[in-house]
Amino acid sequence: MGWLAWTIIILILLFTHQSLTHQIAEKLGHKGMLSGFIGLIPVFGLIYYLKIKPPMRPSNKGKVKSVFNLKNIFGTGLLYTELVLLGVIVLIPVAYIIGTSLNPNSGIPSTIWPDEPSLKAFQFLFEGSAMYGTSEETNEFVSWYINTLQVAVLTMVFSVLFVTGTAYVFARYKFKGKRAGLLTILVLQMFPSFLGLIAIFTLFQTFGLLDQPLALVIIYTAGAIPFNVWLIKGYLQGVPKELDESAKIDGANKLQIFFRIIVPLSVPIISFVAVTQFMAPWLDYILPSFVIETEEKWTLAVGIFRFINDQARINYPAFSAAAILVAVPITVLYIVFQRFLIEGITAGANKG
Repeated sequence: MGWLAWTIIILILLFTHQSLTHQIAEKLGHKGMLSGFIGLIPVFGLIYYLKIKPPMRPSNKGKVKSVFNLKNIFGTGLLYTELVLLGVIVLIPVAYIIGTSLNPNSGIPSTIWPDEPSLKAFQFLFEGSAMYGTSEETNEFVSWYINTLQVAVLTMVFSVLFVTGTAYVFARYKFKGKRAGLLTILVLQMFPSFLGLIAIFTLFQTFGLLDQPLALVIIYTAGAIPFNVWLIKGYLQGVPKELDESAKIDGANKLQIFFRIIVPLSVPIISFVAVTQFMAPWLDYILPSFVIETEEKWTLAVGIFRFINDQARINYPAFSAAAILVAVPITVLYIVFQRFLIEGITAGANKG
């Protein structure tokens, strides 16, 4: 067997040992993370809680023996086998991308990790040029990054404002055409925006918006309205209307109620919408490639695709390095807003 197979087997046995140690520790009254760390020490973890560490509660040999039940051991091992295999399936492509980004040559590496790692690809992206063999290659990565960041931030801000305001009106007020408006929005979300590419191109050409990256904000903001209005509307219907009435009695106007009461209470669902709308420009290729022509004005998706699409300028390490840099802001956002994202998804799905 190769090193990868042995690594997988060792990890499965180690995590199974840790789980069994933690189960024994809990049955003997030892709670907390310490038992998990001790369980990572092969054999010693079991001996420590069975022979060395005195139990915190009266020992029940029957409960401790149940941990060593063949069914329990097999089930625990099977569970960690699945988790380890899934982890390997996910991590190997990530490791290959990182390894490719460190490859000093422009071709596709034949190994996961290069023999001589180099930051040449990252240098190429930030400095805009580098020598590969006898030819010098150039790019506008920094400009693409700035363009995409501007579009993403503006899309996030305007989408949150328009969507939250629209959802608030539909959730709180009764007016003629409300049902028809909601049904129209529901139907509109069935059609992706790229189905209207010809119409979008014609409109942009008429109003002089072609080759303008910030004009993409209009498309992304408009495309965000149908689905997210229903999502936030469902959440707002779970916020008691008595809060609005109490604020009115205290003299608050509609804008004060919206910004001082509704928005703070809707942070989870708003965070979810904000993050998803921030991601849209980073990942979209079709719309920017259709309406942006000048290389300096491209977005990241269009720009870095050239590294593997242009046969005369193929650069796989640069593509991998750019992919890593694109993932950084999205990953940071997910980590920072993780709690709000989970709350927003569940709340928006269950309410209304």
